[in-house]
Amino acid sequence: MKKKLQRVAAGALIVSSIAALCGCGQKTSDKDEQGRTVISVGGWPLSEGKSLDAMNQRKETFEKENPDVFVKGDSWSFSIDTFYAKAAGGTLPTVYSTNFTELAQIISSGYSADLTDVLKKRGYDGKFNPAILDLASKDGKVYSFPTSAYILGLGYNTELFEQAGLMEADGTPKQPKDWDEVAEFAKIIKEKTGKAGIVFPTAGNQGGWMFTPLAYSYGVEFVKKGEDGKWTAAFNTPECVEALQWVKDLKWKHNVVPENVTIDADKYYELFSTGQAAMMIAPGNYSDYVIQYGMTPDQLGIMAYPAGPKRHVTLVGGELQSVTSKATDDQVDAAVRWIETKCNYQATDAFKQTTQNNIEKKLSDNVIVGIKGMSVWNRDTESVAYENDLIDQKCNINPNHVKLYNDFVQNPCELQAEVPVCAQELYKILDNCITSVFSDENADCAAIIEKACKDFQMDYLDNVDY
Repeated sequence: MKKKLQRVAAGALIVSSIAALCGCGQKTSDKDEQGRTVISVGGWPLSEGKSLDAMNQRKETFEKENPDVFVKGDSWSFSIDTFYAKAAGGTLPTVYSTNFTELAQIISSGYSADLTDVLKKRGYDGKFNPAILDLASKDGKVYSFPTSAYILGLGYNTELFEQAGLMEADGTPKQPKDWDEVAEFAKIIKEKTGKAGIVFPTAGNQGGWMFTPLAYSYGVEFVKKGEDGKWTAAFNTPECVEALQWVKDLKWKHNVVPENVTIDADKYYELFSTGQAAMMIAPGNYSDYVIQYGMTPDQLGIMAYPAGPKRHVTLVGGELQSVTSKATDDQVDAAVRWIETKCNYQATDAFKQTTQNNIEKKLSDNVIVGIKGMSVWNRDTESVAYENDLIDQKCNINPNHVKLYNDFVQNPCELQAEVPVCAQELYKILDNCITSVFSDENADCAAIIEKACKDFQMDYLDNVDY
């Protein structure tokens, strides 16, 4: 286990040494023959189609407005399995996408450039949503540009809700205020429709991920960092046992979950989108994942995340654009300008075009247009107003199906980031906890949580060196 952790969680320490031998910190020439600053952009589509067309149009518009910059596409997309090898070898694209879970480790490893001065020069002070910006920062410096954010809500099948009498006449769902009411709703749905009231994942780290915000709402703190910098697993508590008992009761007390015991992310969305379950914990963009199963936008809705007995809290996450630490000052400046075409507090022509393209693609893919997700910007910025107005104009559903979630986003409860250390490893261990209580009616929740906490400490946290 220790070797595995060194490869994954403590990989930053190893590859930092490799990077020093490879001259990773050295800046290379950033100009082409015409004197333009050259930047490479990760995640560039390879195949012909709408995605590639949109990127090429974005590049063309950007280069017209920024004639001093030349953009090169790079097909590599972020993966924790390949990131550190590319970073150590100095082959990261200038701009690459990442997520909140891995960012703290990337920053600590020195592979994400400091964007603070460029952002300040370009007028970003006070523009970001402070709760989101804090996740991209360390010691007062900004190391990544948040481009999207989400908070979890409660997704639901509008048809099953209507059949169960849980829908108002105008299409607004009834909102379960807490987890006890979620269980009650699930029982009503099972009784009235014969379908599972809710689906809860158990595998592929999806179950552990979804369990953490539930546990937070019960008052659980998963990890603590001591003054010596060491991390301690802290979830062997009555509150975490109580949260796991709620999950167990879904199956053995209420009988409101599907029969499947092994439910990874794909199965999770499949069971919901094929009408086999009426509710699921989901991010605001969850319709992106269910369209492959033929579910139509009008069958989908989302509402606020329920409260727990100790906290009303939901998980926040999203996407960020980082700039490799090998970038020159000119490349950092050019990279931020490029990122602005995707995410900008100003409603520039380039931003408007990109936003229009994104919404048109959603419409053509039969994805919900109507959900106003968590913004990385403060509410009074131009881009937020423009995008929300466009969503209203292009809305392809009954807006009341998502109204409660949209209201929730505007006035959210407490926001909780993912655990800052060994998140994926924790999710895997928690997967096993959920599988255990779904597999055995006599499973001892307290014993399961005690073992999980010990395993997480011994197998992972004891070996972390950052």
